[in-house]
Amino acid sequence: MKKTIVLFALIVTSTCLSQNTPFKNMTEAKNGFIGIGTTTPDAMLTVKGAIHTQEVLVDLDGAVAPDYVFEKYYNGFSALKNDYTFLSLSEIEDYIKKNHHLPKIPSAACMENNGVSLKEMNLLLLEKIEELTLHTIEQQKQIDLLNSRLKNLESNN
Repeated sequence: MKKTIVLFALIVTSTCLSQNTPFKNMTEAKNGFIGIGTTTPDAMLTVKGAIHTQEVLVDLDGAVAPDYVFEKYYNGFSALKNDYTFLSLSEIEDYIKKNHHLPKIPSAACMENNGVSLKEMNLLLLEKIEELTLHTIEQQKQIDLLNSRLKNLESNN
């Protein structure tokens, strides 16, 4: 019995020690990059497959949040991004007719070929939301003005 226990312990120990890593799908490249589901990681962490998480925190790291949209609209200039241009709806329509996607948003082909940077895309989408909000405010002001003029016309007749 003692021989059997010693033999079993020896087999278990040698089996455990012979494994380099307990994670079969994980790779550490010579440059320190880690790959999960891939043997050729091309970033600090490369995952081939889905990632399930409750939260992702992305540092702006020098990127500018699109407050420049409102700054340019209300002040006539933006200290945050001096080259920003607020396009009219007709300018946006012309761009879409020609390019088949929104200004500054990558085309489907570009996204397919290059992937999508979540930080960059979230900032661009926020820029578009802020622009849409301003266009909606402009339209509401026009609607209010037209309603006022209509009421004046109706009261005069």
